[in-house]
Amino acid sequence: MNRRDLIKQLAIGVPALALGKNLNAAQNIFNAPGIGYLPGPFKPTWESLSAYKTPDWFRNAKFGIWAHWGPQCEPEYGDWYAQEMYMEGSKKYKYHLEKYGHPSKFGFKDVINEWKADQWNPEELLSLYKKAGAKYFMALANHHDNFDLYKSTYQKKWNSTQIGPKKDIIKGWEKAARANGMYFGVSVHAAHAWTWLETAQRADLKGDLAGVPYDGKLTAADGKGKWWDGLNPQDLYAQNHPLSEDSQDNDASGKQWDWGNGAAIPSKAYCEKFYNRTVELIDNYGPDLIYFDDTALPLWPVSDVGLRLASYMYNKSIQKNNELEAVIFGKILDKQQRKCMVWDIERGHSNEIEPLPWQADTCIGSWHYDRTIYNKKSYKSAKTVVQIMADVVSKNGNFLLSIPVRGNGSIDELERAIVEEVGEWMQANSDAIYDTRPWKVFGEGPSTENNQALKDQGFNEGKSKPFTPEDIRFTTKGNAIYAVVMAWPENGIVQIKSMKQGSSYLEKAISSIGLLGTGQNLSFKQNENYLEIDIKDYKPKLAYTFALKIV
Repeated sequence: MNRRDLIKQLAIGVPALALGKNLNAAQNIFNAPGIGYLPGPFKPTWESLSAYKTPDWFRNAKFGIWAHWGPQCEPEYGDWYAQEMYMEGSKKYKYHLEKYGHPSKFGFKDVINEWKADQWNPEELLSLYKKAGAKYFMALANHHDNFDLYKSTYQKKWNSTQIGPKKDIIKGWEKAARANGMYFGVSVHAAHAWTWLETAQRADLKGDLAGVPYDGKLTAADGKGKWWDGLNPQDLYAQNHPLSEDSQDNDASGKQWDWGNGAAIPSKAYCEKFYNRTVELIDNYGPDLIYFDDTALPLWPVSDVGLRLASYMYNKSIQKNNELEAVIFGKILDKQQRKCMVWDIERGHSNEIEPLPWQADTCIGSWHYDRTIYNKKSYKSAKTVVQIMADVVSKNGNFLLSIPVRGNGSIDELERAIVEEVGEWMQANSDAIYDTRPWKVFGEGPSTENNQALKDQGFNEGKSKPFTPEDIRFTTKGNAIYAVVMAWPENGIVQIKSMKQGSSYLEKAISSIGLLGTGQNLSFKQNENYLEIDIKDYKPKLAYTFALKIV
């Protein structure tokens, strides 16, 4: 592809945010000396990537589990620790002072050094997740903290084989996933370190250490005689650059997620390093799925790196499998971009059957392990988990569930009990989940009314009405329709309006209805208002949500 064609193709996809303040930055894309990609049908343009088709294995799998685990789990104090520990007066800042000391003396690089993962047993955890019904597994490859959890040539010294656990975390997860017959994925978040770690450039504004810089600007020369002698913190923090506009605003990085609103634009060297790190991850660990925690693709629209990575991943999959088996997830996608990859909704859901496959991801607690959630016993219940799953699958989605991992590499007993109960529910009801497709309507009941609209990448989870016995979600497979009843009817009678006598949704007469898990045939009748099913004598063990097979 020549430079003129590249400019034309990229210009089609550059959104409005590339104008104004970002115009010069976007132009840097076109000044790149060239773009690399594997030979194959996919080129690094939105137009070319829009030929993507989601593989059937993913559409059939429906359920995955995620280990969003890295050094930020070591303090066991919740998500975004590496950023918020540098926010003076915040909860994480105060916690850090008490546990580790002042961030000018003990920064995030030192937290990494404390992380040993000495109780990590990926084989045992993946066996547990397989029993829970997960068909694919996602492992964190790096977070916004910029620390690679694999043997990395390009993040040569700041990776988990060199510091902290001194283990190849991704290799351990990948080996265990394959041994359990699960598809393997990685989540890549490090594109944002450039702005996300700007808090490490700050200093206290008050107190005894007011004006003393945190450790975000340290270089290799500052490490003499310290544990990190010979390491350059800038290879990790990437803070040798001017601050973004409003960088002292603790909410700034969220507003600048798509590199607009005055975000400091990363250098070409930073972007290419990210590209090389990610290509190496693809080449050496062979993931089936990649989750990018970005608006659309990494570093878009100020770099073409994300487009190049997507085309590389797709062409690599075709070379390996003779067909496209890869899945890439992106967030906050426009209509064209949703054709190029699988749309991911964070902590939320669609309110309708989506025409293209998508994924909802959520966590039973905080993305990074938070011991306070354990102490308060405030994890999502297994009931909540399976209800979310049923709702998502009824709308043509897949469900990715994060189980927080402790700093030491284990999960706590409360989490384990939730996972085991989800597995028990799946053992009885998974026929209504795996290999299914949406029915003519996704569901009925009060929860389908006045749903909260999606905002940005998601975050409408738990804002609908609580589920009642009138709330039902539908899937279909072969000649069967599955009705997942979202709560137990105390009178033992299930009523389904969408299947009433003469319903336009039913093409054939109903011949039988069975209860999944037991195979019990149930008596039923249709009238002008409902299909009524008598289940009072067959209450299942996990009756809070159960599935019926209607033939």
